[in-house]
Amino acid sequence: MAYYHSKYGGRRKKSKAHRFLLYLIALVFVAILVVGYIIYTVIYSSNVWTDGKETSLYIATGSTFDDVKANLYKKGMIIHRNNFEWLAKKKNYPNNIKPGRYILKEGMNNNELLNLLRSGNQTPMKLIFNNVRKINDLARKVALQIEADSASIVNLLNDTSYQKELGFNQYTIKCIFIPNTYNVFWDITAKDFIKRMHWEFKNFWNDDRKAKAEKLKFSIPEIITLASIVEKETQKNTEKKRIAGVYINRLSRGWRLQADPTLVYALGDFSVKRVLNEHKEIDSPFNTYKYGGIPPGPICIPSIASIDAVLNYEKHKYLYFCAKDDLSGYHNFAKNYQQHEENARKYRRALNKRKIWK
Repeated sequence: MAYYHSKYGGRRKKSKAHRFLLYLIALVFVAILVVGYIIYTVIYSSNVWTDGKETSLYIATGSTFDDVKANLYKKGMIIHRNNFEWLAKKKNYPNNIKPGRYILKEGMNNNELLNLLRSGNQTPMKLIFNNVRKINDLARKVALQIEADSASIVNLLNDTSYQKELGFNQYTIKCIFIPNTYNVFWDITAKDFIKRMHWEFKNFWNDDRKAKAEKLKFSIPEIITLASIVEKETQKNTEKKRIAGVYINRLSRGWRLQADPTLVYALGDFSVKRVLNEHKEIDSPFNTYKYGGIPPGPICIPSIASIDAVLNYEKHKYLYFCAKDDLSGYHNFAKNYQQHEENARKYRRALNKRKIWK
């Protein structure tokens, strides 16, 4: 009887141990599933909120992980911050910060976001500038669109040694800028920006444009300078070739250009709407009433339309033009001074009627 009890008692003990082991294995398995699910959620669950639209994230050069977090959190783009930070550290992102402009999309998970930021695969941006008179104006417009500040751009463009290296001087340095839309990376440096513009300048001046400039017997800076005057004379592209023709006719006769926009530039007061005789006495190389030939450099950064208008100027016999008295922005053209004076009187009366004195 003792043997019988010992035999079945042992079996019961083995059965309990077996069940305990199964329970333990099941518990570990469940724990693994739970942990795996949590890790999967941390890595692959949606964690980026952009209010349903693509949003730009700008990471400045020299940024730390704290800077990146502050940028993301300030805009409320990360839903679960702890999850993001945990995976960032696992991926060693704090030691691999890459500056630039990154496009974040609604519903991105932490893995997608961190892979994007770690890769440095930033999205180019469209850089646009136009209607610019001076280097400082250009620098301000550009600096609003890229990381480089305006001072760094101005300092380079005002550096006489750098100007010479590029083949320009203090008056002609603006010539390298062709107003257009350019795809650039946000973190482009001031120097790389200028190099890119110089490269675009050389591409713009292809063999066809160079041949036309040579036929006119003008240098490229002279063409651009004439184009800048045309640019400030009219906003009507349909008139630009005709106005360019007037100036070329004057130059071919040895006349002074007598272009009002050059006086405004010399004065530095761009609010002037009516050029007076007293303005014509200012002593400046840009005063085309006092000095002959083409000014030493452009009075603005002219559009492509104005540059091509000079290269393809209209051949005619007009020597004068004056804004129409309807103030439409269009002009009346004249072949002699008498015709021009009549047009000018009508325009002056229109200004007087509207009490525009200067």
